[in-house]
Amino acid sequence: MIKTLIYNVNVVTPCGVSRGFVAIGGDGLILNVGDGDPQTEMLDSAAAVVDGREALLMAGAIDCHVHFREPGLTHKASIASESRAAVAGGVTSFFDMPNTVPQTVTISAVEQKVEIASLTSLANYAFFIGATNDNLDQLLAADYTRIPGIKLFMGSSTGNMLVDSENSLTRLFEAAPALISVHAEDEMTIKAARAKIEAQYGVDAPVGLHTQLRPAEACYKATAHAVDLARHYGSRLHVAHLTTAAELSLLDAGLPLGEKMITAEVSPHHLLWTDNDYERKGARIKMNPSVKSAVDRAALRDAVVSGLIDVVATDHAPHLLSEKQGSLFKAMSGAPMVQFSLLAMLDMFDPSTVTRVMSANPALLFGIAGRGVIAEGNYADLVLVEKLPSPHVIADADVLSLCGWTPLDGESIGHKVVKTWVNGNLVYDHGVINEDNKGSQIIFTPRR
Repeated sequence: MIKTLIYNVNVVTPCGVSRGFVAIGGDGLILNVGDGDPQTEMLDSAAAVVDGREALLMAGAIDCHVHFREPGLTHKASIASESRAAVAGGVTSFFDMPNTVPQTVTISAVEQKVEIASLTSLANYAFFIGATNDNLDQLLAADYTRIPGIKLFMGSSTGNMLVDSENSLTRLFEAAPALISVHAEDEMTIKAARAKIEAQYGVDAPVGLHTQLRPAEACYKATAHAVDLARHYGSRLHVAHLTTAAELSLLDAGLPLGEKMITAEVSPHHLLWTDNDYERKGARIKMNPSVKSAVDRAALRDAVVSGLIDVVATDHAPHLLSEKQGSLFKAMSGAPMVQFSLLAMLDMFDPSTVTRVMSANPALLFGIAGRGVIAEGNYADLVLVEKLPSPHVIADADVLSLCGWTPLDGESIGHKVVKTWVNGNLVYDHGVINEDNKGSQIIFTPRR
């Protein structure tokens, strides 16, 4: 039985784009992917038929780095609100980070989040377990068929989950039974930079100094340390939100993704903006790690195209606008991005590159079977994207995230998400969200 037949579309895969059709079965899996037009009997037998009007049909994005703030911080976001924003942006699966309240540093805390998501999330979901200086027993006992990996903060950020014991770091890298995703900024470098800024400007230093507060040197030093530990102990290391050209030299170059032990992601923020943009964007682009120079941005964009950087993930981190006010040391770091990440990427890169780094590679890197690529037998996590006849200027009023704002306010995009399917269910359709069906917990096939 064909539940939905989507035809007259440009089907996007990492290998290219071709005009064709996709048939979705009643079980939520892709029944058929074909070139050209479907046969008349297929059109007649389908329960629902969608004329894609030559739009792009892409595998739903798998965002392996979000902060949906639940539990404990639901005044600024929740799994329900942010998953709505996700599907509106073509993101059909997400991995949430552990710096919530309570912190997700125990198996029971992970299970609490899974229970919330099973009742409220429109997208598929998974939750990292966080490392601390003293929770190795929990990390060793966790089930990594249901957890994407271990999140390690080598550098303080929102939630104060810094692991600063060298002994704890060594034990973690030596014993880690799963991928370690690291936030890498050297704390001593940041403290020295803060002391210098405070001496010159006092406690009311301007937000535009954020890149000086969290400089490229801090990123390179911490990433190099993490890479050294991973190579020494044979650990799988994933460098989150890499921001500098210098760090690229630390990565595994020339290897296919399936053979890499050191992988990396970049966030759209660091592909879009530089330290020259603080003047017009202010604290809206204050995030950790900070945006860097135009030279760094260019190197990151090149690395996305070349495959040196493996995935693009949003680091979606909503705060209320009132929490983003004030000086360098007062305005909170982080910005929402999940609703517009796919669209922003399509304005920067060709569709095949975008689906590779936002869908196919996340599935391969984390061992997610049946997702990330439009192929027969895979889950029908799909997004239909139209190229606009004229650019749309994004405004805060467009935002579905509970925080109600975006750093893209006032900027133009050239594409629009028209429809999104999760597990074969149409959850977003021309601005209308259908909450009848919830997403599923993601299952992983981990490798050490």
